[in-house]
Amino acid sequence: MLGGCGIVPGVGSETTTVDIWLMKDSVSDEFLNRFTTAYEKDNPSVKLKFTFQEWTGIGKKVTAALESDKAPDVIEVGNTQVAQYAESDGLEDLTLESVRDLGADDWLPGLAEPGSIDGSQYGIPWYAANRVVIYNKDLFAAAGITEPPRTRARWLEDSERLNNGGVQGIYLSGQDWYSLAGFVWDEGGELAVEEGGDWRGTLDTPAALRGMAFYKELQSHGDGPKNADEETPPQARVFAKGDIAQIIAVPSAATLIEKSNPGLKGKLGFFPVPGKTAARPGAVFTGGSDLIVPDKAHERAAAIDVVTALAGPKWQTDLARTMHYVPNKPSLAGVLEGEESTAAMAAGAARGRATPNSPRWADVEADNPIKPYMTAVLQGQNPKRAARTACERITQALAPH
Repeated sequence: MLGGCGIVPGVGSETTTVDIWLMKDSVSDEFLNRFTTAYEKDNPSVKLKFTFQEWTGIGKKVTAALESDKAPDVIEVGNTQVAQYAESDGLEDLTLESVRDLGADDWLPGLAEPGSIDGSQYGIPWYAANRVVIYNKDLFAAAGITEPPRTRARWLEDSERLNNGGVQGIYLSGQDWYSLAGFVWDEGGELAVEEGGDWRGTLDTPAALRGMAFYKELQSHGDGPKNADEETPPQARVFAKGDIAQIIAVPSAATLIEKSNPGLKGKLGFFPVPGKTAARPGAVFTGGSDLIVPDKAHERAAAIDVVTALAGPKWQTDLARTMHYVPNKPSLAGVLEGEESTAAMAAGAARGRATPNSPRWADVEADNPIKPYMTAVLQGQNPKRAARTACERITQALAPH
């Protein structure tokens, strides 16, 4: 029986308070009220206390909490942050619970892999979000394209076909490195690999270079800037002008697009980033959240039971439908039937990946060498040489210090 369906083992008649940190806006009051009411009804000796945290500065705050004697019992963290926190030896090893109660073999890899360190599961997948292709249905129809592409080759053909008559086939900025990562993974490459305990950048491998070559060809079917990322300027605002056929973005960007241009309401479509063959979508970076339990949690048993409930099928289904997230298991994707945008996201999430599982990957992103590498290639510099420079910087950033 999954946790959350009865009295928490070991909890007596006295009330136990489980202190839970969630990130601001990660869930709605509607969802949280439903979960709290149901959980406390099933576990009358447990009270749930939720505190919302800001993403800005959360790393230092969580690290400090893990070191203190007043740590919360459950913390929501970004999936790629788990390695950083696990390095502190301040997390509870949840391997036994994840295998026994949660069906870990069916988790989304982009959430599960970052939570697993040296064979131990410290982060329990909670929800995911990833990029899809948002497209203008009117522009597709005007170009005679009757259905979204399912292969990379067809995607390039359609983008070239769309890129005529004052229309951009696709708006892809030059430094959208998350999208590049998916193309690299599709080719069998990696951003960085670990060998003998040391990490090194691998953008200069033949596979990774093929991913960059595909990015360059796709980017050429539009007029995206070569020396800026997708937020400079915000690509949703650019797309809202109505003369761009496609962008690669999370589905929530559609809300911003329609707000900027109400005339596009009902005219936006969504499809997974195409793969090399029609058999499966392309690989994508999976963002989202895992749940961790500090080693110094005062209510360990109750905390694990709460995590088990939140990560189980009942509340995963509720969360996905309420928040339009991807649930933590591909087998639950059917709950999104009828929701085009989220279903497209879920299809991609099944092939999702996360950034290299190094506790120092945040140091790479702080002064991200992948961005100038991409610009250099798009501006005609030698790809191999530019990649080697980026690899050297990545390796330096990932080195112990």
